[in-house]
Amino acid sequence: MTKILSWNVNSLRIRLAELRRIVDEQNPDVVCLQEVKAKEADFPFADVRALGFEHIALYGMAGYNGVAILSRRPLTAVCRFDWAGKADARHISATTEEGIEIHNIYIPAGGDVPDPNLNPAFARKLAFIKELNTYFAARQTETATKKMLVCGDFNVAPSEHDVWNHKQLLKIVSHTPEETSGLDKWYRESGLIDALRQVYPEPEKIFSWWSYRNPNWQTNNKGRRLDHIWISPLLATQLQSAFFLKEYRGHERPSDHIPVGVVLA
Repeated sequence: MTKILSWNVNSLRIRLAELRRIVDEQNPDVVCLQEVKAKEADFPFADVRALGFEHIALYGMAGYNGVAILSRRPLTAVCRFDWAGKADARHISATTEEGIEIHNIYIPAGGDVPDPNLNPAFARKLAFIKELNTYFAARQTETATKKMLVCGDFNVAPSEHDVWNHKQLLKIVSHTPEETSGLDKWYRESGLIDALRQVYPEPEKIFSWWSYRNPNWQTNNKGRRLDHIWISPLLATQLQSAFFLKEYRGHERPSDHIPVGVVLA
């Protein structure tokens, strides 16, 4: 069995104690972190290795972004990717000892104005998703016959059941038609399978993010599913379970995202 967990940590050094708690309670084999917010010189390698993750693939940068794959067993074929005109540490891949090619991705949030002509950050988000689509679509034939897992904070809630109110959020960045159609195109042309929806099929609402601006997040549950795990058909035959660890959002000094994950045979 292999347990893989994905979490937008929103600063690893701030959330190190929470990562320790998650590892102690959930015992994952692989942890994919987004928004690490540390360049290599500042990454807490010793602390992470003390948790049992001897093998670390990192694409870091100072102050923001950054992605890392932490593994109890060896990682090979580490690759760092840049999309949409910037080298800003948002995509890393590595292959596990079991032969699973893991892609850990942090798609840009896109700012607040959902107009690519007025908001360069939103335009870049759409371009970022389009370039991911091109890359994975070109590998669709290969993906059909190999073990691949693509996860991370995609900053898009694609379905009406991935947000607390579909109609109210249609003009809010993360759920606009431009973003959801772009993500859907990437998904369809990648040949991958939404592992979380395999276990929690629609119309069930599932969320992975609740705003810091909402102190009553548990009561009103105005969440969005921004965090995703997609798997190749070969891995889908090994999917045992999937999970959303909502309780961690209620801890002291939490990330605004919760860990999500899968268990594979």
